[in-house]
Amino acid sequence: MASELPFEQPLLELKDKIEELRKFGAEKQIDFTDEIARLEQRYEQLAAELYGNMSTAEKMQLARHPQRPTTLDYVQLIFTDFMELHGDRHYGDDLAIVGGLARLDGIPVTVVGHQKGKDTKDNIARHFGMPHPEGFRKGLRLMQQANKFKRPIITFIDTPGAYPGGAAEERGQGEAIARNLMEMASFGVPILCVVIGEGGSGGALALGVGNRVFMLENAIYSVSSPEAASSILYKDASRSGEAAAAMKITADHIHALGVIDGVIPEPRGGAHRDMNRQAEVIKETLTKHLQELMLLSEKELVEDRYQKFRQIGRFTYIQEGNHNHA
Repeated sequence: MASELPFEQPLLELKDKIEELRKFGAEKQIDFTDEIARLEQRYEQLAAELYGNMSTAEKMQLARHPQRPTTLDYVQLIFTDFMELHGDRHYGDDLAIVGGLARLDGIPVTVVGHQKGKDTKDNIARHFGMPHPEGFRKGLRLMQQANKFKRPIITFIDTPGAYPGGAAEERGQGEAIARNLMEMASFGVPILCVVIGEGGSGGALALGVGNRVFMLENAIYSVSSPEAASSILYKDASRSGEAAAAMKITADHIHALGVIDGVIPEPRGGAHRDMNRQAEVIKETLTKHLQELMLLSEKELVEDRYQKFRQIGRFTYIQEGNHNHA
């Protein structure tokens, strides 16, 4: 059973009461049908209220849920004939990024994504989904191969950010991210990106330059982690929830700002509640938009991607008492 988050505790307590009453009735042969029905109705009402009015901080908890499906989970459920490829051909193989060849409804594609661990040992090996330069370079190598052989590229984004250690900086962390941005912008194949959990800073953007960018309903996408932003803005990391709300990092906010092209709905309570259904919905979105993009020429795909990112962002300035927009 999925572990409950702090804000879900009232639901868990009510569910436990229902199970206890059902068990007690069975043991004592007492009919509690009406009482159980009332409690179940209350459970549905409470769940609708809770999940229908989540704060940014609560959505952030869902985006980071330890049982949230990872890139490899979705790869197994969405694609066929997946063959994982390793190494950047320069330094090593970073397990924080995975990728390889696959088929989406029979269409050959290249899949690249961040990969978090399933337990503590796995998370340590995968640097908690935070890539080193060799991870970004591995991803770029696979995308360059896809561009050469005219295969569409699909990326899954789920990282707190690029690995912040000294060794990563020594090996060219900033340059690796910048090169991914530059080269992804120039590829003449369709690129679709999905933020499945956390989309943190340049580590996320390094796989996020696509013709179409989507977010799962409870995912987050930000220029900095709320904890880091809170430390900088408020000098207090404990105010991360407040910082998260101010940064507008949820899927609805990001969509309203025009940064992404759509929000993919999740099962009530999060993607981890029904991984198979979540994979089906993602696959439907990918298939639909891939078919549309495959009708474009290489030049049109590059121009489409350029225009998408060129139009992101607005600013307002005041001149002689008038508001001007650009």
